[in-house]
Amino acid sequence: MTKSISVIVTTYNRPDALDAVLRGLAAQEERGFEVLIADDGSTGETADLIREQAATFPAPIHHIWHADQGFRAAAITNRAISAATGEYVILMDGDCIPRPCFLSWHRRLAEEGWMVGGTRLLLSESFTKRILSERLPVHQWTRRQWIGPRTRGWTNRVLPILLPLPDGRWRRRHPKSWKSLRTFSMAVHRSDLLTVNGLDESFTGWGSQDSDLIIRLMHAGVRIKSGRHSSPVLHLWHPEQPRDDAAGNRQELEEVLTSHRIRARKGLADH
Repeated sequence: MTKSISVIVTTYNRPDALDAVLRGLAAQEERGFEVLIADDGSTGETADLIREQAATFPAPIHHIWHADQGFRAAAITNRAISAATGEYVILMDGDCIPRPCFLSWHRRLAEEGWMVGGTRLLLSESFTKRILSERLPVHQWTRRQWIGPRTRGWTNRVLPILLPLPDGRWRRRHPKSWKSLRTFSMAVHRSDLLTVNGLDESFTGWGSQDSDLIIRLMHAGVRIKSGRHSSPVLHLWHPEQPRDDAAGNRQELEEVLTSHRIRARKGLADH
């Protein structure tokens, strides 16, 4: 049984989205967790929001920040992992709203030697703007309330909410399907993150850092467990990130796939 959970939320200058995510985390059925905001150089507006939320938040919140020097999500996430006290780490993006059952599902699916990949509902641009401007409590919406947004095309699917499925052998059918995982909602034991030295900060710019982490965890013997039909996060719309370094990062990823390297070249040990 996993005793303690650290939720690491990465963010950069999007306090309205982070506010929605934190309201979702505050409403969790689960207790006994902490939240670490891995802030990749946001302005003071984000810090003000976190201080305001922390005053009434039902769990400890820690703001981990470094100065803005371009896209360095891997470095600030590693700093947050280093500061985390939980045995089980859940990595989340700061634009992915959890529903109240999110952490209880992750605790239910936690298993030694396995990492769990979550799923998401993609929300449209217009729906996202309404959620943020009106501060709609979509994290608390019932299953029935999600049927309307699906029929109107405001979300790409709704079945994962309508049809949650229990744990079982079927979740372990594809233990090496690394392309199915992303760190917008991924759970892994902290000891396994330490084994692989966390995320690799040698990657520059956007792209492939999460896949690199997952592949190195696989090289270390950690298998992949499906989190489908459990508690999907609600992914707020955003413009695509600049992908200037994506091609080079893909080449780096190919090297990791063929080399069977386990540890990040620059990672947790540097913090």
